[in-house]
Amino acid sequence: MAKITLSQLRHSYLPNPASPDDYALKQIDHTWQDGGAYALLGPSGCGKSTLLNIISGLLEPSEGQILFDDQDVTHLPPDKRNIAQVFQFPVIYDTMSVYDNLAFPLRNRGRAEDVVRQRVTEIAEMLDVTAMLETRASHLSPDNKQKISMGRGLVRNDVNVVMFDEPLTVIDPHLKWKLRSKLKELHHRVKATMIYVTHDQTEALTFADQVVVMDLGVIVQIGTPVELFERPAHTFVGHFIGSPGMNVLPAELDNGGARFAGVPIPLEGPITGSGQRIEIGIRPEFVSLGSGGVTGRVRKVSDLGRHNVVEAMVGDTRISAIVDGPVPEQGAEVGLTFRQDQTRLYADGWLATEARP
Repeated sequence: MAKITLSQLRHSYLPNPASPDDYALKQIDHTWQDGGAYALLGPSGCGKSTLLNIISGLLEPSEGQILFDDQDVTHLPPDKRNIAQVFQFPVIYDTMSVYDNLAFPLRNRGRAEDVVRQRVTEIAEMLDVTAMLETRASHLSPDNKQKISMGRGLVRNDVNVVMFDEPLTVIDPHLKWKLRSKLKELHHRVKATMIYVTHDQTEALTFADQVVVMDLGVIVQIGTPVELFERPAHTFVGHFIGSPGMNVLPAELDNGGARFAGVPIPLEGPITGSGQRIEIGIRPEFVSLGSGGVTGRVRKVSDLGRHNVVEAMVGDTRISAIVDGPVPEQGAEVGLTFRQDQTRLYADGWLATEARP
């Protein structure tokens, strides 16, 4: 396994990029520690596949370096980087048995047959496919085919990194949870460095120890799932993480504080920045309905089973609140209050308040 360092990395698909907007991948300086489980999370077109292809060697960056354990591999082809990659669609040989599919990467590297047998047996047990080792791959269900594809990536114990490029895209929703859990279990057992690319926040947050959130070619935040939820460094992270996402409300500065809809809003702590666009961020979990605060009118109530999501309008601004108890009727006037220690100020999208200890 390897520590992976990205140093002053940028990439443009244009031959002569002249401005930051010409870069699909803005400057990145980051290190993935040996043995960690990481997710690259972001919408389509944010640059996560570009970054994965640069790490794997399928794409050479316009600028910067990629280091595996401090060795520069920037200009090495994929077969010289000692990596394994699992793609969106299963990459297996339908005419081979499950056993031979799992054995193929080892046999291709000349491993002794007793080593092959031991490793294939171990991986098959981890994946719960021991009973189908003699089954031809063409007879497998899509989720089992993807299990075998994952197994082919994991069967070698000498790779620097295992990379997963949206591996659950073709899997039925009711089976995704099982495969995510299995992948997390596999990481704990094999201790390989793993990088998981996805646009699905549930996949990223349930798999990774550290999530790298990307938008428009920029890494906007790196953190644990708890850190991303509780303290988004950017309004994009607040929108993208959580269901429903963070409320982002237009605001204005006022004598060291902030106002929304003309009402002073207590913030988590001192304001540390300023910008042309000032906004308040508050997650729906920390919005309460009652008297006082900001006055709104209920637009919609959605019953999600475990709780209700109440959407209220304050002028033209929509605010969502998660409510466990009784809910007001549509059209009712309500007071909206925000839990102070969870109410943050953002300047030009970036966090601009300091949390009180």
